[in-house]
Amino acid sequence: MVTIERVQTGLRIEKSTLKVLKGLAEYLDMPLGELVEGIVLHAFEGAAPFGDETLAKISQLKSVYDMQLTAEDAHTLTETE
Repeated sequence: MVTIERVQTGLRIEKSTLKVLKGLAEYLDMPLGELVEGIVLHAFEGAAPFGDETLAKISQLKSVYDMQLTAEDAHTLTETE
């Protein structure tokens, strides 16, 4: 086990993306923050954070929450006024 210190943050994130993340955290029975940490730690090492079963669940959640965004959209998003 590695001992860490967590801090509260005011992270802003696109609405449907947050809904999918919250749904996935619930499905995996883990806190949202720990899910995001895991995704980031995998990404920092160039590793895929999810297996086929979890990716299938993410696809379902994206459909439920009408998430249209893809990785290609990552650096082209603008906010509504």
